Amino acid sequence: MAREEFPGWHGTTIIGVKKAGEVVIAGDGQVSLGQTVIKGTARKVRRLSPGGFDVVAGFAGSTADAFTLLERLETKLEATPGQLARASVELAKDWRTDKYLQKLEAMLIVSDGADIFVITGAGDVLEPEHDVAAIGSGGNYALAAARGLMDSDRSAEDVARDAMAIAADICVYTNGNLTVEKITA
Repeated sequence: MAREEFPGWHGTTIIGVKKAGEVVIAGDGQVSLGQTVIKGTARKVRRLSPGGFDVVAGFAGSTADAFTLLERLETKLEATPGQLARASVELAKDWRTDKYLQKLEAMLIVSDGADIFVITGAGDVLEPEHDVAAIGSGGNYALAAARGLMDSDRSAEDVARDAMAIAADICVYTNGNLTVEKITA
């Protein structure tokens, strides 16, 4: 069966917020197939610790593809301990040039507590301008909400949670069942 014959998988909103010396990455738990919710408790945010170096990663897109990318990122981090930017660029280069990896349909938000990066299959490693990054079907809603909340007294976690709640109210492919990971530099 050709890939385009499968019904569309939708779901996932992932947000990364950097504020007051900490980074929070939060993701919803919904996985949908067409207009049907298949699962409401998926964990799309993970903590990686290659060589004792903590990184938090959230993914949107195909789960199998995202896990492949997370494994590759761990390998890159083991080769360049403590250098998330370099490992991210190396992953993006491989993703862009490797024929197998080019077919992967996922995006990542990663952080070591000091930096946040969005890694895409187009070879991009993006650092957000306003200390907020979001991906997935509800990503634009969460991004807009978080940007509006950044000047408040709320913590990074509160901004992420409030933004995800707003996205869940707007995007039918996003739910309020969150996985939240916090990391400091």
